[in-house]
Amino acid sequence: MSNYEQIVKAFGMTNMLLEADLDQIEQRFGIDLGRKLSARRAQVESRLQFDLSVRTEAAEMAAHYETFYCLEKSIRSLITDVLEAEGEAWWTSSRVPPAIQAEVEKRIKRERESGVTPRSAAPLDYTTFGELSEIIKASWPLVGSVLNDLKAVETVMARLNTLRGPIAHCAPLAEDEVLRLALTLRDWFRLLK
Repeated sequence: MSNYEQIVKAFGMTNMLLEADLDQIEQRFGIDLGRKLSARRAQVESRLQFDLSVRTEAAEMAAHYETFYCLEKSIRSLITDVLEAEGEAWWTSSRVPPAIQAEVEKRIKRERESGVTPRSAAPLDYTTFGELSEIIKASWPLVGSVLNDLKAVETVMARLNTLRGPIAHCAPLAEDEVLRLALTLRDWFRLLK
């Protein structure tokens, strides 16, 4: 075997060992280092047909979407945890206004009839952000055990719902609104007991 072949072989073996180490790191820490090229390549290629300015704006907005996704999931989890702790069938109780129950049933039916994979088995996952606020109000005797003040919750939830609009409907957030989102998130977390 020539010196060149030995160098190429050593290079290949080193890369295989590095890949194995990186696999272990990803598994141990539950992270994705973005090394799975086929899926990433397909994502990148599907976006290349859009203008660079739109792709840049989307990348900037992705962080706000991720923040709001986490926030909304945590609010849904808070509601579920508090109401399930009561041991009753809370979704069909007075804890959820009948109008919201009816709207959710319509959404579930529409989704089922469209033939797409259901988003969830939990009816709460079919509510809008504004409806979450209404459920908190209707359940305040229980939810108030983990949140500070109902009026403050209503104010912060209304502000978050307004900020959610551009994020959910593909419009950029103005610089002031990025700051407002950060401050309003702080307000939300301050409301938690």
